[in-house]
Amino acid sequence: MLEKIDGLIIRTQDYGESHKLVTIISKKLGKFTALARGAKKPKSRMAAVTQPFIYARLFVYVNSGLSTIQQGEMIYSFRAIREDIIKTAYAAYVTELTDKLMETKSPDVYLFDELYQTMSWIKEHEDADIPLMMYELKLFHKGGFAPTVDQCSNCGSKETPFAFSIAEGGFLCRRCMNLDPQAVMLPNAAAKLLNICSNVALSQVGTISVKPENKKLLRDILDAYYDQYGGYYLRSRKFLNQLDKLR
Repeated sequence: MLEKIDGLIIRTQDYGESHKLVTIISKKLGKFTALARGAKKPKSRMAAVTQPFIYARLFVYVNSGLSTIQQGEMIYSFRAIREDIIKTAYAAYVTELTDKLMETKSPDVYLFDELYQTMSWIKEHEDADIPLMMYELKLFHKGGFAPTVDQCSNCGSKETPFAFSIAEGGFLCRRCMNLDPQAVMLPNAAAKLLNICSNVALSQVGTISVKPENKKLLRDILDAYYDQYGGYYLRSRKFLNQLDKLR
């Protein structure tokens, strides 16, 4: 069945001498992979619309097996991302994480909108660290392993201060901190930010101002948390960390 699908290209893979397998995120179908015949040929009409980070309108023969892209047109190119190595690293990370954690053909309009908003933020701003954390936490929810960041994960208390426990899966209040000697104490501002990141849409956020030490603390926590529960190696995360060190 031929369907018109607006979607964001998140991954491509060479297939034979001249074709590509293209992984797409859309509101209509969620994540799916389709064959783009001849897309590796420089003069192919499909070459331009099957690049990573392209938002395109695609006409797809949708099958229970491998679907096929019949034709497509570019809606938005996110060109500024592809022209900047830091922005490319950010975008590669969010799209790889999306590919790993989203199930095939399981549409999620909210998560699609969050991905598009995150890509737009990356395009327009130099610093995308906090939007990345916001999107990561929403993907962790989708993956079924999100930390508890609005109350104590053990007793449900909302009384600050909190520590963050990898082993206990989120916040621990003062009375429960003895459950994990390795739990990391959080400044109240950092704990509040984690809750916002997990539950607030990026479109509702204006200017983001966070102390560098809090940003680093949360980055280290989320990296360690993903390493414990995420289950997938992320090549783009390693590259992004290397760029952070250079900066």
